Amino acid sequence: MVILGIDPGYGIVGFGIIDTSKRDILVDYGVITTPKEDSMPVRLETIDGSLKYLFEKYKPDVVAVEELFYFKNQKTVIQVAQARGVIILACQKYCGNIYEYTPLQIKQALTGNGRAEKAQVQYMVKAILGLSSIPKPDDAADALAVAICHSQTSPMLNINKA
Repeated sequence: MVILGIDPGYGIVGFGIIDTSKRDILVDYGVITTPKEDSMPVRLETIDGSLKYLFEKYKPDVVAVEELFYFKNQKTVIQVAQARGVIILACQKYCGNIYEYTPLQIKQALTGNGRAEKAQVQYMVKAILGLSSIPKPDDAADALAVAICHSQTSPMLNINKA
């Protein structure tokens, strides 16, 4: 099963793709970036188009998206929420099989501690996927963590683990 993990944002959207056929295997990861000088509608269109490309290229079976957490900056939370809305809509249009996880659930699934530090989560992404280094940028590593979280916690996937 191919899982697309997404770390939502409007300036940077992290994505990570793993294949769980036998164990978690890295397929690809990276970020979708939107230029600051573009208007918000143009940035949202860029995110939608880039996600469409990822869905067409990798044909994920499921999508795991990180839920928003509280932001102190009201302007930022509104922009991230708008981007997240576009992300969820694209996931529904191109896949329809969406799971959402809180940061606490993601940390718990990867480290066994819902209050783990970012560095611990990144280390576990590296270890679980058998990588020589932690994926960069952080948004991509976060997206891989979301995908791994789904792989580790989905009962449907766990019965097929070798």
